Amino acid sequence: MIRFVHARDYDDMSRKAANIISAQIIVKPDSVLGLATGSSPLGAYKCLAHWYDKGDLDFAQVTSVNLDEYRGLSHDNEQSYYYFMHKNLFSKVNINPERTFVPDGTIVDEVEACKKYDEIIRGTGGVDLQLLGIGHNGHIGFNEPDEVFAKGTHCVHLSQTTIEANSRFFDSIEEVPTQAYTMGIQTIMNAKRILVVVSGVDKAEIVEKAFFGGITPWVPASILQLHRDVTVVGDTQAFSKIMDLI
Repeated sequence: MIRFVHARDYDDMSRKAANIISAQIIVKPDSVLGLATGSSPLGAYKCLAHWYDKGDLDFAQVTSVNLDEYRGLSHDNEQSYYYFMHKNLFSKVNINPERTFVPDGTIVDEVEACKKYDEIIRGTGGVDLQLLGIGHNGHIGFNEPDEVFAKGTHCVHLSQTTIEANSRFFDSIEEVPTQAYTMGIQTIMNAKRILVVVSGVDKAEIVEKAFFGGITPWVPASILQLHRDVTVVGDTQAFSKIMDLI
């Protein structure tokens, strides 16, 4: 089941998404949150940190597992997703650092790295709420378009469109890593609830394909149509091709 929540703009989308996350924490203080990086969830993280400062939220019992990490980047690399999460959320709230998990991009052996992260996820008891963005090619996490839906954590070769999209965070496109460790589609689908955030007219076409097109691994996000509890929060521009359908 998919619910669509229409937001006016990015800031409104961020507040609405943060409201859903905060409600999850309030109802279940020991929630396991699956978290995402990038510009889409950044505004929601700012809202959550602000509400924590006001005394409205308590992250003390929360556990987090992140979707992905660039292969080859250490935790202290400013472009690593570990660094991103600590800068934009973990350092701003009272979450226990020992309960925040991000794939270890420094593990050279991809089999070892993926097995280790799958064990960590299983050890949490399962994700209560998984936060996702959607790439221009329909990727969720770093699950790129492919012939099959990947199951568990795996190492992926990033598509050229993903590399180009992420190059805005680097000094040059040559610096963008070409591989990453990511949760698999099955792992994402095992989450009890899924929250998708999307904004901008450049995402309108993929939103239409993902949620109103056929279910295919060539549009990884389309698998979300089969999940029992998905909420998509999007702004007017991102929803511009589906307003008559929701």
